[in-house]
Amino acid sequence: MRGIILVTSVMLVLNNEETVTANREDFYNEGTVSYEYAQPVPCEEYCDNEYKKIQKREDKFSTPIRSRIVETMLKSPMFAFNRSEPNIFSAFRDNYDLPLEFKGPLKEYDFIIVGAGSAGSVLASRLSERRKASVLLLEAGQGEAFLTGVPILTPLLQQTTYMWPYLMEHQPGVCMGMVNERCFWPRGKAVGGTSVVNLMIYTRGNKMDWDRIAAKGNYGWSYDDVIPYYIKSERANLREFRDSPWHGRSGEMTVEDIPFRSKLSKAFLDAAMLLGNRRVDYNSPDSFGFNYIQATMSRGIRMSSAKAFLHNKKKRKNLHILTNSQVTRVLIDPQSKTATGVEFIRNGQRYKIRAKKEVILSAGPIESPHLLMLSGIGPRSHLEYMGIPVIQDLKVGESLYDHITFPSIVFTLNSTRLTIMERKINNIDNMVQYNQFGDGPFSSLAGIETIGYIKTNLSDEKEDFPDLELFEGCASFSSDEGNAVARGIHMADWLYKDVYKPIEDVESFTVLFMLLHPKSKGYLRLRSKNPFDYPKLYGNYLTHPKDVATMIAGIRYIIRMVNTPPFQKYGATLYTKKFPNCKQFDFGTDSYWECAIRTVTMTLHHQISTCKMGPASDPEAVVDPELRVYGIKKLRVADSSIIPNTIAAHTNAPAIMIGEKCADMIKNTWALN
Repeated sequence: MRGIILVTSVMLVLNNEETVTANREDFYNEGTVSYEYAQPVPCEEYCDNEYKKIQKREDKFSTPIRSRIVETMLKSPMFAFNRSEPNIFSAFRDNYDLPLEFKGPLKEYDFIIVGAGSAGSVLASRLSERRKASVLLLEAGQGEAFLTGVPILTPLLQQTTYMWPYLMEHQPGVCMGMVNERCFWPRGKAVGGTSVVNLMIYTRGNKMDWDRIAAKGNYGWSYDDVIPYYIKSERANLREFRDSPWHGRSGEMTVEDIPFRSKLSKAFLDAAMLLGNRRVDYNSPDSFGFNYIQATMSRGIRMSSAKAFLHNKKKRKNLHILTNSQVTRVLIDPQSKTATGVEFIRNGQRYKIRAKKEVILSAGPIESPHLLMLSGIGPRSHLEYMGIPVIQDLKVGESLYDHITFPSIVFTLNSTRLTIMERKINNIDNMVQYNQFGDGPFSSLAGIETIGYIKTNLSDEKEDFPDLELFEGCASFSSDEGNAVARGIHMADWLYKDVYKPIEDVESFTVLFMLLHPKSKGYLRLRSKNPFDYPKLYGNYLTHPKDVATMIAGIRYIIRMVNTPPFQKYGATLYTKKFPNCKQFDFGTDSYWECAIRTVTMTLHHQISTCKMGPASDPEAVVDPELRVYGIKKLRVADSSIIPNTIAAHTNAPAIMIGEKCADMIKNTWALN
């Protein structure tokens, strides 16, 4: 064997029970112990059909994605070495092989973490520190590739195998302009999770959000409690807030200014000031205002949680990271109600691995509740209907909130070179600029540049508690001729061709808003006992009239902003082409805007609350404030699914914070500090 650096030798016994003896100083910091490898068995039930579906999907994404920018980047000499790779989004992929001494996963680990996303990556890194515990991190996806790090290509990632291609169940009256009138809910499927495919916007949530969560009995989750964990992770490089006490300087997650800024970004901030808004650091306690976006990037390159917390840790001998490993259930002793391990499928083989201390689900707001229910933890009547033995009756999946937007408020310009039009920025000079210096238009977050928080006149709040987040983008659906953004959200061809294709040659931009605190509440259900069947997702979008009214108020506020001098000097004009399915309404009326909102109803991928955190007195709570699943020993959930209330944040930063906080909770439980 090569690369062995242990003080004592590694002994392999290649028989039915293959074992390895390793120096515990290198693995645990104490003694010498013998370890057994897990023995897989063929996966028979469900697997044949599933792998056929996976292969079919892989074949689909092996065809070239239509993008002028990708074609230009392929002309770079570095891609000459990967011409044999059919899926260019797999080129130069980060690999997570086991350390050289190990021939496979072990039979037992101290901790098993399911999901290597924003929270799971942090947990794995922290729990394997100081080599006091062994950690197995399981991820259904693969490592990220070179092109996933290029910000301008973010919308294209929704067309790759880096996504779980979830679809919301059909709901009449929403997403009417999407393919088959189904809302598309993609989630990240990669080491790094959704942080590999998101827009990299770093937001922590309003101070009152977290204080209200704590006030409901969630001890330890006030703003003052969580802010140290945000700061711990962060390595901020923000010009305007270089000396701010609210930002970390020595963490792993780099947070920086976006290198590229269009003139429209300044116009947006100037217009906001004219309407009485302040310029603030929205990641400080004084967050009610506007500013440039703070992004999880490093010198123009995406900084996923995998890059930040795992890439330089993957050779730790007590941290084993298995990709392409889909967990199918948590193993739970029904008598003692104790989580003992997990079952997962990898390369057509089924493994059962034990956890000596704990199992932690960090599979995200859809897969974490999915796994709990498959494992017998969930609503009794639903599990019994599905034929799953009930171990613990909890309201798993009964609560689901999501942030939605209406990305179709389009403005045209009579000036040039103000927006990111793919055909204009797609050139060798911009590619070289990005490759050499990490800036230029390729470093743009697909056009998103600035952000701000407002309280509409419909709000019942007495304090400065926002109900909408606004963010400006120096592009629109037509800017890439429908190949990336429109295709990525599954916009129907009839809508794109009628409304957006006519302005493909015109410079245009949009201002979006995020409905921060929707009243409409959804839920999640199993589709079947087959772990490879995606769950049924019910968003229940816009079922509460207050949500529709607040979104219309947001549209009118945005139009008012763009009618101010900072935008008008560029000739910004509202694009008034009617949606073909809304022609019965007069353009600009409330009835028209409601029809338009219901046509392009788009998720911002911030589903929460499906494994709701709450005190024991909360009948909907799935986990307690220390993220322990009620009624089950040695099982926690640590990801955005535990967030009980809607918050004024994109959920990547909160998920990282949750991973940090949960790691400390676990260390305290097992005296690992």
